[in-house]
Amino acid sequence: MYKLIAIDLDGTLLNSYGNVSSEDKTQVKRAVEQGVEVVLTSGRVTDSVENIAKEVGADRFLISGNGATIFDFQENKPIYDRFIERKKALQIIKLCEENSIFYNIYTEDMIIAESLNYNVLFYHSENSRKPEGKKTNINIVKNIYEYVKEKEDLKISKITVCDESNIIFPRILEKIKKIKNVDVLEVAHMSRKIIKSGTEEYDITYYYSEISSQNVNKWTAIQFLIQKLGIQPEEVIAIGDNMNDISMLKGAGLGVAMANSAPVVKEVANIITQNNNENGVAKVIQQYIFHEKENV
Repeated sequence: MYKLIAIDLDGTLLNSYGNVSSEDKTQVKRAVEQGVEVVLTSGRVTDSVENIAKEVGADRFLISGNGATIFDFQENKPIYDRFIERKKALQIIKLCEENSIFYNIYTEDMIIAESLNYNVLFYHSENSRKPEGKKTNINIVKNIYEYVKEKEDLKISKITVCDESNIIFPRILEKIKKIKNVDVLEVAHMSRKIIKSGTEEYDITYYYSEISSQNVNKWTAIQFLIQKLGIQPEEVIAIGDNMNDISMLKGAGLGVAMANSAPVVKEVANIITQNNNENGVAKVIQQYIFHEKENV
């Protein structure tokens, strides 16, 4: 019997336009009503994940920043955090600046960037469709290095770096990997997101990686949470599509990859469900929680 479902957001619960389908929403709410803990696990900032968690009714715990923070809705505060040391963050920022690569900073409650591009542009577009109070907080500043240097109490969960060139990008990552006590997420494929403007659709494609404090990942955060809840790893379903989901797909009793996942993610999964535009999450819940005859 599965007691907890950990669900990634982008590329998993969210479709290509950044929305949750009515079918996925219905099945998540059914699972919660059945007494299953449903925990959204995302690389997004806490506030952004919280808005979606409340929308789908999975509002007891959430994991943000790729495992940097666990937020408890009942206590209304984080119960676990593993942030990047400010000194390390400044080293990474300096490297990005020196090599003219786009980057942005994720804190508990906002994304800090110098311009709207790549992932930040997608969140900005997503915000245009959301009411006030449910938007991702994007803070555009003139100089990120100086901003971080001055904000001594800033809690940084991760740093994302993006570029369109598959030649320049790996070279920057190799330099960042030499910084001690941080982990660099290996991503070999391009990210593809869709921005819709009226009847027109625009693709945003780019290579990216995410830098976090050492040993921060989704599964480490889930392990902390299930120990608190008295749940065994074999009682966990983890659903995801990307490199930052591999740790939880490997650790969970049932690791589920979306059909739109990178090949390496599919290789570590126990099963593959339909893609994020075809209610893949709903199919898993129907079959493995309610034992309904659905082909995942």
